[in-house]
Amino acid sequence: AADKIDLIPQDFFAELCEQVIQHLNRKIAGVNTVELCQRLQMSGIEITVSELAKLANIISFLFSTAARNHLSTEELVTALGSQVSTLPKHAVQVIRHVWNEQGKAVSALEDARNMDAVGQFIDISWKLGVAMSSDTCRSLKYPYITVTLKMADPSGQVTNKSFEMTVPQFKNFSSQFKEMAAVLETV
Repeated sequence: AADKIDLIPQDFFAELCEQVIQHLNRKIAGVNTVELCQRLQMSGIEITVSELAKLANIISFLFSTAARNHLSTEELVTALGSQVSTLPKHAVQVIRHVWNEQGKAVSALEDARNMDAVGQFIDISWKLGVAMSSDTCRSLKYPYITVTLKMADPSGQVTNKSFEMTVPQFKNFSSQFKEMAAVLETV
């Protein structure tokens, strides 16, 4: 994925780095690699969402490691020069600029928390459906609920997780949320 950096224009690479650093600063839930990839593809650049997600993970690892080691901008650039000889000049310039502008905030946040491998909830949606029939049963008329959770994994990659529930399962699911809300009211 790192070889794809050469293909990505500087402005798109800067936007990717900005999204990664904003995610690390907890300003956004995750890096929207799908939307960024679509825009890159529309501008004629051949890259997949998977490749762009790997690139976002590499940048996230780079910034997280720099934060953990409290690297200054110059120390980061020097480390990049000695460790990553294939990195294009425009990429190093973007990394230098983004780290110079926002690196201290990431370092402070890194000190303030333990980097747990836990994702972040972004959104939930649901819909009610009715299964009318199947290949083994002509008349089901069976209601079900489809729930979709929009999540950001620890690296910032946004994904949707969907699952189906019966009406009794959904009622149990809903009552658990009501319990959580009641407990939160007491806090």
